[in-house]
Amino acid sequence: MKIAIFGSCVSRDTAELMPEAEVVAYVARHSVTSLESPHGTAGIDLSDLTSAFQKRMVSSDLKGSGIERIVKNARDLDVVLLDLVDERRGFWKFPDGTTMTNSIEVESCGAARVARRDGARLIEFGTGEHFDRWKSGYSKLIAGLKNAELWEKTILLDIEWAGAFDGALHPHSDSLAKIGRKWRRLQRGSREASRGLSRGQGIAEALTNLRHVRPTEAEEYADRAAAANADYVRYRSVSQSLVASTVTKTSSQVRINREHKWGPQPFHYRDEDYRSIVQSILELVATTGTSSTNTQ
Repeated sequence: MKIAIFGSCVSRDTAELMPEAEVVAYVARHSVTSLESPHGTAGIDLSDLTSAFQKRMVSSDLKGSGIERIVKNARDLDVVLLDLVDERRGFWKFPDGTTMTNSIEVESCGAARVARRDGARLIEFGTGEHFDRWKSGYSKLIAGLKNAELWEKTILLDIEWAGAFDGALHPHSDSLAKIGRKWRRLQRGSREASRGLSRGQGIAEALTNLRHVRPTEAEEYADRAAAANADYVRYRSVSQSLVASTVTKTSSQVRINREHKWGPQPFHYRDEDYRSIVQSILELVATTGTSSTNTQ
């Protein structure tokens, strides 16, 4: 099975577990906004990027060539996978209206610093301005896939961020659960304040520490996932309405893989989660010709 990806590690890691799969085009580190208003490579120094893959992805984003890289393989493709995770970091908007995805690579090589120096603004994910530009860019992506007769082969991986590690229960968001989390944080804060006082810490400092109790690792990941999933709602809704088929997994259905090769993240899932997604993809591919199909 030959696959093209416009998205992130969600699609890439899924493809790695698909039997006899070959990824012939992988468009990563791209916001779809770059398809309409690419900044271009002039004045952007990527020499600090040591990975050829990283340089290729950022250069492609700056040139706005993501659709072309997929379309040129159209005759060979069995499926096109889309996901929205790479939108999470927003994009840089330059004074002339051109854009550059705010990828980790763009930050690490200093391009983000140069963008700010040149008067660019960071348009953050979830804002109204980001959503409007994203919606226009996403429509261009879908139009390009339709023109290449790839629309019926396109599947959106609508996978929410996981709010819990493998083996843990999914965190609930109802009022009782929130009260429980606050109570546990207060207990931790009380213990820390007590230990501080026993070490000679002043009362004022102990009370300050009590009011600013750091969340546990599990709480931090749960909070990140809940916030991201809320921000993604309208993006997911638009995306689902424009694609041929969708594979959906809710946050409660997936878990963070602590041993993931790229490290634990709310969008780095267990192998069993990816295998479940693969099975849904294979079922959709087997029924080519159906449209607007959602698989849980």
